[in-house]
Amino acid sequence: MPWSNDNYPDSFKNLNTDVRSKAIEIANALLRDGYEEGRAIPIALDRARKSIHSDEEQPVYEIRSHDEGWQLKKKDSKKAILIEETKAELMGEAKRYVNKNNGELRIYTEDGTLEDTLYKEN
Repeated sequence: MPWSNDNYPDSFKNLNTDVRSKAIEIANALLRDGYEEGRAIPIALDRARKSIHSDEEQPVYEIRSHDEGWQLKKKDSKKAILIEETKAELMGEAKRYVNKNNGELRIYTEDGTLEDTLYKEN
Protein backbone atom coordinates (compact mmCIF):
# COMPACT_ATOMS: atom_id res chain seq x y z
CA MET A 1 0.00 0.00 0.00
CA PRO A 2 1.50 3.36 -0.98
CA TRP A 3 2.10 6.02 1.66
CA SER A 4 0.23 9.33 1.72
CA ASN A 5 0.22 12.57 3.72
CA ASP A 6 -2.23 10.89 6.12
CA ASN A 7 -0.47 7.52 6.33
CA TYR A 8 3.34 7.45 6.36
CA PRO A 9 6.21 5.79 8.27
CA ASP A 10 6.73 6.89 11.88
CA SER A 11 10.22 8.14 11.00
CA PHE A 12 8.60 10.80 8.77
CA LYS A 13 6.41 12.31 11.52
CA ASN A 14 8.84 15.01 12.76
CA LEU A 15 9.76 16.27 9.30
CA ASN A 16 8.52 19.60 8.06
CA THR A 17 5.66 19.34 5.55
CA ASP A 18 7.75 19.92 2.41
CA VAL A 19 10.39 17.34 3.32
CA ARG A 20 7.74 14.81 4.43
CA SER A 21 5.80 15.15 1.16
CA LYS A 22 8.98 14.71 -0.87
CA ALA A 23 10.05 11.71 1.28
CA ILE A 24 6.65 10.06 0.73
CA GLU A 25 6.92 10.64 -3.02
CA ILE A 26 10.45 9.17 -3.16
CA ALA A 27 9.63 6.23 -0.87
CA ASN A 28 6.62 5.27 -2.99
CA ALA A 29 8.76 5.40 -6.14
CA LEU A 30 11.40 3.20 -4.49
CA LEU A 31 8.74 0.67 -3.44
CA ARG A 32 7.43 0.58 -7.02
CA ASP A 33 11.01 -0.11 -8.13
CA GLY A 34 11.15 -3.15 -5.83
CA TYR A 35 12.96 -1.78 -2.79
CA GLU A 36 12.01 -3.21 0.59
CA GLU A 37 10.48 -0.77 3.11
CA GLY A 38 13.55 -1.05 5.36
CA ARG A 39 15.76 0.32 2.59
CA ALA A 40 13.26 2.68 0.97
CA ILE A 41 12.58 4.72 4.11
CA PRO A 42 16.16 5.87 4.93
CA ILE A 43 16.96 6.46 1.27
CA ALA A 44 13.81 8.56 0.87
CA LEU A 45 14.61 10.57 4.01
CA ASP A 46 18.12 11.34 2.81
CA ARG A 47 17.10 12.24 -0.73
CA ALA A 48 14.13 14.36 0.38
CA ARG A 49 16.25 16.43 2.76
CA LYS A 50 18.87 17.00 0.08
CA SER A 51 16.25 17.82 -2.53
CA ILE A 52 14.34 20.34 -0.42
CA HIS A 53 17.33 21.91 1.31
CA SER A 54 20.00 21.59 -1.37
CA ASP A 55 20.43 25.35 -1.71
CA GLU A 56 20.17 26.10 2.01
CA GLU A 57 22.96 25.75 4.50
CA GLN A 58 22.08 23.18 7.14
CA PRO A 59 21.78 24.80 10.59
CA VAL A 60 24.10 23.44 13.27
CA TYR A 61 22.84 22.83 16.81
CA GLU A 62 24.94 21.89 19.81
CA ILE A 63 24.35 20.02 23.05
CA ARG A 64 26.75 21.39 25.65
CA SER A 65 27.22 21.48 29.39
CA HIS A 66 25.52 24.46 31.04
CA ASP A 67 25.36 26.00 34.54
CA GLU A 68 21.90 24.46 35.02
CA GLY A 69 22.76 21.08 33.43
CA TRP A 70 22.76 20.62 29.65
CA GLN A 71 21.52 22.87 26.86
CA LEU A 72 20.61 22.71 23.20
CA LYS A 73 21.49 25.86 21.29
CA LYS A 74 22.13 26.92 17.75
CA LYS A 75 25.84 27.21 17.02
CA ASP A 76 27.24 30.66 17.86
CA SER A 77 24.00 31.64 19.61
CA LYS A 78 24.00 32.85 23.19
CA LYS A 79 20.39 31.79 23.84
CA ALA A 80 19.51 28.18 24.77
CA ILE A 81 16.63 26.51 22.97
CA LEU A 82 16.21 23.76 25.59
CA ILE A 83 17.78 23.15 29.02
CA GLU A 84 17.61 19.94 31.07
CA GLU A 85 19.42 18.71 34.17
CA THR A 86 21.02 15.74 32.42
CA LYS A 87 22.25 15.08 28.90
CA ALA A 88 20.05 11.97 28.72
CA GLU A 89 16.92 14.04 29.49
CA LEU A 90 17.82 16.52 26.77
CA MET A 91 18.71 14.06 24.00
CA GLY A 92 15.24 12.89 22.91
CA GLU A 93 13.68 16.31 22.62
CA ALA A 94 16.86 17.78 21.10
CA LYS A 95 16.91 15.11 18.38
CA ARG A 96 13.26 15.78 17.52
CA TYR A 97 13.87 19.56 17.40
CA VAL A 98 16.99 19.30 15.22
CA ASN A 99 15.40 16.72 12.91
CA LYS A 100 12.29 18.88 12.49
CA ASN A 101 14.51 21.85 11.60
CA ASN A 102 16.66 19.74 9.24
CA GLY A 103 19.78 20.59 11.21
CA GLU A 104 23.01 18.94 12.18
CA LEU A 105 23.40 18.03 15.86
CA ARG A 106 26.81 18.15 17.54
CA ILE A 107 27.00 16.54 20.96
CA TYR A 108 29.81 17.53 23.31
CA THR A 109 31.20 15.98 26.50
CA GLU A 110 31.27 17.90 29.76
CA ASP A 111 34.85 19.03 29.08
CA GLY A 112 33.85 20.48 25.68
CA THR A 113 35.20 17.70 23.44
CA LEU A 114 33.07 16.75 20.42
CA GLU A 115 31.53 13.36 21.19
CA ASP A 116 29.19 12.73 18.24
CA THR A 117 27.56 14.36 15.20
CA LEU A 118 24.05 13.42 14.01
CA TYR A 119 22.03 14.24 10.89
CA LYS A 120 25.04 15.60 9.05
CA GLU A 121 24.61 16.07 5.29
CA ASN A 122 27.41 14.75 3.15
